[in-house]
Amino acid sequence: MTKQVKVAVVQAGSVVMDKEKCVEKAIQLVENAGGNGAQIAVFPEAFIPAYPRGMSFGAVVGSRSDQGRQDFLTYWKNSITVPGPETAQIGEAAKKAGVYVVIGVIERDQESSQGTLYCTALFFGPNGELLGKHRKLKPTGSERLIWGEGDGSTLPVFDTPYGKIGALICWENYMPLARAAMYAKGVQIYVAPTADARDTWFATVRHIAAEGRCFVLSCNQYSTKDMYPEEIVSREEFKDIPHELTRGGSCIVSPLGEFIAEPVFGKETIIYADLNLDHIAEAQFDFDPVGHYARPDVFQLKVNEKRLVNLMVE
Repeated sequence: MTKQVKVAVVQAGSVVMDKEKCVEKAIQLVENAGGNGAQIAVFPEAFIPAYPRGMSFGAVVGSRSDQGRQDFLTYWKNSITVPGPETAQIGEAAKKAGVYVVIGVIERDQESSQGTLYCTALFFGPNGELLGKHRKLKPTGSERLIWGEGDGSTLPVFDTPYGKIGALICWENYMPLARAAMYAKGVQIYVAPTADARDTWFATVRHIAAEGRCFVLSCNQYSTKDMYPEEIVSREEFKDIPHELTRGGSCIVSPLGEFIAEPVFGKETIIYADLNLDHIAEAQFDFDPVGHYARPDVFQLKVNEKRLVNLMVE
């Protein structure tokens, strides 16, 4: 493992409900990050084709509307298959830039019905290879209307020259056992794509860094109401919500829980930082959650890493 790595946290808004233009924007941002010397570039949750903040999809308890179904169809059509043509394009961009890329997408199921969507983080190597993916285990609140639940088969941590990289998405980071599973796999660069820019989120990512003795790269979108296309059927719902839908707040945290790059608000930007990987071992001197500070004689964690789709047909 090398001692230094330059990381790029991409705070940008989606080209909402347009997967082709989202991919084009992602490719340009990967190129920018690589051109500025980054070796790892991370993107927000659901960057392709959107985190659909403010959209109801016409759903209330006990009923769904025809207009909401049309909006879901638009969202479904602009989701991507994994692997697929869009992942090939992103992989090629990662290869040209020579960077590891972690990017949030909405993934269309290919394994069973093809109707279910997943909120997924994809991992690409600097050789352009799609290394793997993590599907969000538990969509939060109304997200459950549009996304299915991932399972334990997509909880990867990848070995790289810059340490072990893994990700949990948004409020999965409030799941203590999910975090414990990541720590048990030795995560050192912990990626937290999110749609949360509340002040409490920053306490969360600082706690995770201190608890896991890892670097945390927290990445959120900056998005405004005018990024949403007029053809969304439920566009009328947007008239009473603020112009700034997501204020950003991306940041980078050290293994002692201190900001290396403090949250940035109110704009699209790329945040860069040079990480000294020796700081992980220094932080583990007095606390290592799965090493000398663990009590496996008292506490044990069992993780089911089987694919649920296989269990259903066995």
